[in-house]
Order: sequence, then structure tokens, then C-alpha cells
Amino acid sequence: MDHPRSRDLTQRVGLQCLDARGRSVLLPAGLRYDPRDPWAVEFAFGRPGEEVRWLIGRDLLLVGRTDPIGQGDVIVSPSIDENGRAAVILELCSPSGRLIAQLSTRELSTFLDRTIAAVPPGTEEVDLDGLVDALVSASE
Repeated sequence: MDHPRSRDLTQRVGLQCLDARGRSVLLPAGLRYDPRDPWAVEFAFGRPGEEVRWLIGRDLLLVGRTDPIGQGDVIVSPSIDENGRAAVILELCSPSGRLIAQLSTRELSTFLDRTIAAVPPGTEEVDLDGLVDALVSASE
């Protein structure tokens, strides 16, 4: 029987980005939360087979809805979209490039509320024995 913390949570979202010509384009993305790694949320976007995946600290996303947070590779900031609705700006930087995208605060909050229901902040745990077993079996 699966423990409730072993089920991944997923949600499709739309990221608004600017293309090379400065036009706004919708970039479909997926959010994934694995309760076995309770501190991270995975963002995946791009073409199937060529997806880019970023792990972002859940705490950064929680705070970033209302206050700017982060530095270096990941910065999350509250904003307002062109229709006056609450939005979150994600700035992701790597040696391969940079993405600045806007996401609906409502969509992000809906997802984060589900993660909180699965693993409330302050109750995060990691199965260290399982992690060691996985690492040992992967190196054999």
C-alpha cells in the first residue's frame, strides 16, 4: 500500500514569456511535487523529449508570491499581469541561457496548497535509508 507521501502531485500551467522579438508567448509547463523530496517543486517546459527541468525550493515559491526572494540561478517575485491580476515572475538562469516567465499567482497557489496538504511546512522528512539504498544500487 502506498503511503500518502509517496504520490507525486502534478499540474499543467501556462508561463507567459517574451520571445526574441519581444512578443509575449505562452509556454506550456508542468509542475510536479514529489513528497519524498518535500522541499522541491519541479518545473518542466519545452517540447516533448527536449524538456527543460528546474527544481525550485518550495519555500521560494511560497514566499515569492508576496515578496521578492532568491538570488543567482532562481529569483521569484510578485507582480501584476497585463489584466491587473496577481502574477509571479520566475527568473531562471543557467550557463545555457536565461528564462524570465510570468505565472498566475492563483495557478501557483492552487498547486502549492495541494503540496501543503500533502506535506505541511515543518513536517518535511526524507527517507535516508531509502536514499542510501537507491544510491548504492545505482552505483552497482
